[in-house]
Amino acid sequence: MGFMVEKESDSDVIHEPNVVPLCDVLLVLLIIFMIMTPLIKAGIDVDLPLALNTISMPENPEVVLAIKQDGTLYLNQQLIKMENLQLMVEEAFLTASDHKLYLRAHGELEYGKLIDIALVLKDAGVEIVGIIAEIRAEGEERFPQ
Repeated sequence: MGFMVEKESDSDVIHEPNVVPLCDVLLVLLIIFMIMTPLIKAGIDVDLPLALNTISMPENPEVVLAIKQDGTLYLNQQLIKMENLQLMVEEAFLTASDHKLYLRAHGELEYGKLIDIALVLKDAGVEIVGIIAEIRAEGEERFPQ
């Protein structure tokens, strides 16, 4: 059982919205987001050291300690002082489900500064520290100039 609706022949007005331009705009926006998303780096800008043997880390680690070349500390993108490091790390681990700390340190940071920070992290109860590094190719220099 069907029925037919007759069209008036004298009316040239289309009563349906034209969605083709909307689809074109949406596809362009989708392409822009697909290209830009991998290029966006989250976190503190640090020149990471190069490493040959690396393993993948979680997509969004819960506790990240970033150290710039001048020794400035950032815990989860929040600026902190060396005196508050132990307290802030302990607080961060209270809410974290994964009890691993990921370290983003500048490649030319003084070794003594890292030792001082490692002692504070040990006092804060951190047992597992993952070091974030850039992947180095086979023939690439270990310490680029």
